[in-house]
Amino acid sequence: MLTLHRALLVPVVALVAWSFVMWAWMYVTRIPAIRAMRMRLDPTAPRGEQMATLPASVRWKADNYNHLMEQPTLFYPVAIVLALVSTAPGTDAAIAWAYVGLRVVHSVFQATVNKIEVRFALFFLSSLVLVALTVRAALALA
Repeated sequence: MLTLHRALLVPVVALVAWSFVMWAWMYVTRIPAIRAMRMRLDPTAPRGEQMATLPASVRWKADNYNHLMEQPTLFYPVAIVLALVSTAPGTDAAIAWAYVGLRVVHSVFQATVNKIEVRFALFFLSSLVLVALTVRAALALA
């Protein structure tokens, strides 16, 4: 059975696992699209130029995978710090799960619908949750 502090690590692993789900979804859609277009991959082409010719719905998955390599990299150390020093690990774990949940919803939305206003709202909410986790970690260390 997980202790409350160790339970803070579960959302960390869950978000990493979700990143691999998006990685797989990216390639499951990208490779068939490349084949359908009979694209010849050119290592001398400027970065991203060839992939920009793929249909938008294919690019959305890659865009989201890249997003999961950005702000969530701040989530990981903050959650690990909280796993070590939290004074309210149950609360912090719930907040960490809220962050992960919002990132998953953001991913699914971006990969399927990609309406920018909704994506921004989801990103903004997840950012606020991450700020809350960061403040809680700072207070726990104070």
